[in-house]
Amino acid sequence: MHVLVAGGGIFGVTAALALRARGLAVTLVDPGLPHPLAESTDISKVIRIDYGADEDYTALGERALDGWRRWNAAGPAPLFHETGVTFLACAPMQPGGFEHDSYALLTRRGHRLERLDADAIARRFPAYRPGALVDGYFNPQGGWAEASAVVARLAAEATARGVTIRAARVDRLDDRGALVDGELVTADLVIVCAGSWVPLLLPELAPVLRAVGQPVFHLRPADPALFEAHHFPVFGADISRTGYYGFPVHRDGVVKIANHGTGTPLAPDAAVREVSTAQEAALRAMLADTFPALASAPIVHRRLCVYCDTADGHFWIARHPSRENLAVATGGSGHAFKFAPVLGELIAAIALGEPHPLASRFCWRPEQLPGGAEAARHHA
Repeated sequence: MHVLVAGGGIFGVTAALALRARGLAVTLVDPGLPHPLAESTDISKVIRIDYGADEDYTALGERALDGWRRWNAAGPAPLFHETGVTFLACAPMQPGGFEHDSYALLTRRGHRLERLDADAIARRFPAYRPGALVDGYFNPQGGWAEASAVVARLAAEATARGVTIRAARVDRLDDRGALVDGELVTADLVIVCAGSWVPLLLPELAPVLRAVGQPVFHLRPADPALFEAHHFPVFGADISRTGYYGFPVHRDGVVKIANHGTGTPLAPDAAVREVSTAQEAALRAMLADTFPALASAPIVHRRLCVYCDTADGHFWIARHPSRENLAVATGGSGHAFKFAPVLGELIAAIALGEPHPLASRFCWRPEQLPGGAEAARHHA
């Protein structure tokens, strides 16, 4: 059986590895690995198991975290840095809030978290303005991964294991496979893992997959020591209200802070992807209030990270309802990368029609397509 995987971001490269591990012939097609515009291409991505009250994602995150540790142990150098993660709020945690529900669920599942009040936050984290955030917790399990380096390593591993990688563009899909740079490549199964570009290949998904640019900033602090991981771990700063999250200082002296909010809708192949003056002003206001030592730090790099968002924020991993040789794995919605060690197996199982406990969670959701309930009944 020959499988063609269209797109080599974290969905595609992990799927290719999982399919190859089953003994299948696999061709992975992507214009460049890591692709400079892919959602998974970055200096860092958060690795966390904290997911509010969501049992499915929490359990999947626990399995993925074990996988990150195994990858570190097996690789030539660690690409996952387990600094711990902290989620803090500007008001006391309340049931229904992300911080409260994450703390409650993880504690119930046996994780040892450190509850932090305003005084503890001030003692532990000197870069935070005292009183800016007053409640939350520190979770020693989690941290961040060198995202682009992870994709590059996985691509090299795929090649070593016999996956054929073609630096090319999938022009369109065909019942026999796909047209790749004008050449028909036949395949028994095609899995489209092209992120924000999926609607260009499958226009029927354009109403439910949205390309959104989220602002990312790299700042150079005057005192990098203030932002070292032992007292400035990966953080969410009242994240459900503000959208801001960030990382300890990287080895090049840069602190990365990003926002996961409403973002900027754009075309996936848009030539111009610029952070707006309003987005930068909002960052400066947040820094002045929360991290005053960064308030006037120079921004040495800024960009829009383009997410492929689904309407409900859940992944879209499913066989096509009317095309037997086609499956789709997309809709990362800004939170897929952390699941890399288990993502490929999830995609492979669903694409091959094998039973999987999360298949119904990430299924083809016709109720989100034009026609709503009627479409759902049609595809039932």
